[in-house]
Amino acid sequence: MSMQTKNRLGKLVANGDVRFDAPTSHRPGSKEAATMQRRTFLSLLGSAAAITTTSRASAKPPAMHEPVHRVVSVRTPKVEKSALEHGIELARKSLKTCQTQLTDYTAVLVKRERVGGTLGPHEYMSAKVRPRKISNGQVTQPLSVYLGFLKPSTVKGREVIYVEGQNNGKLVAHEGGIKGRFLPTVNLSPTGPLAMRGQRYPLTEIGLQNLLVKLIERGEQAKQFPDVSATIEENKVVADRRCSILTVTQPTKRPELDFYQAKVFMDDELGLPFRYVAYDWPRHDSQEKLEVIEEYTYLNLKVNVGLADADFDADNANYNF
Repeated sequence: MSMQTKNRLGKLVANGDVRFDAPTSHRPGSKEAATMQRRTFLSLLGSAAAITTTSRASAKPPAMHEPVHRVVSVRTPKVEKSALEHGIELARKSLKTCQTQLTDYTAVLVKRERVGGTLGPHEYMSAKVRPRKISNGQVTQPLSVYLGFLKPSTVKGREVIYVEGQNNGKLVAHEGGIKGRFLPTVNLSPTGPLAMRGQRYPLTEIGLQNLLVKLIERGEQAKQFPDVSATIEENKVVADRRCSILTVTQPTKRPELDFYQAKVFMDDELGLPFRYVAYDWPRHDSQEKLEVIEEYTYLNLKVNVGLADADFDADNANYNF
């Protein structure tokens, strides 16, 4: 320590600018007081060292140094996936399962649709489906569908068969009940007015695989709008199936959106959707009961049961064509 520093330090002490009194929270002479005195003295020595350094620095020009670049390790925060993104991911995984592992399936399909502003009744039908399979750009298994209507009485007995690439692209159908006694079996374009009567979609768009494609498309579209919300409820039981329920709500009605709210029920065991229902926007109050736009449920869904070509043949003796 230089003489100049010692003199300045002495003046500070003599003038009472530096004191060694203990803090009011400790008694004089106590261990805490002694500790505080030592800390104060060390602080004083630090001040003296700073004074010495300043004095020396003023005596000669400062040396030039290269800038020091500090590298700070920053972890990228883990971004949680939104429920909507998780739902889209589930749908993509399910679609891959359909494309690679699902050969065929049977179910009781329960359908209800709003057409022309009118909500139709629940229609029950025995469904057999072989989804389309593609390998190296070629269709190796065409979409094949058989529907045998069970109820209500207005449609009971109706049968429909469609096989992609056969019958000139037409479906074959006949009515049941009394109408079936008088009306012949007909071949219809799936998108023609007779086949589309009372239907929201043509028969060519039926099935789990087509449903998943639509779910993914609608999910990606919903991601564009910040006010869209989604939730996932896990470990639920619906129709005796343990499932996860994805609910998507789109509060703002836009031309490109199809529904206000939709629910997708994913079977946890099969990894496939077995129920989908979409609701229209509320007309007045968000608390009012929502009106169904479309609803599809696959009951008693059984996969890879070994369906044959005969299951999609109008000449099958078990059918009434």
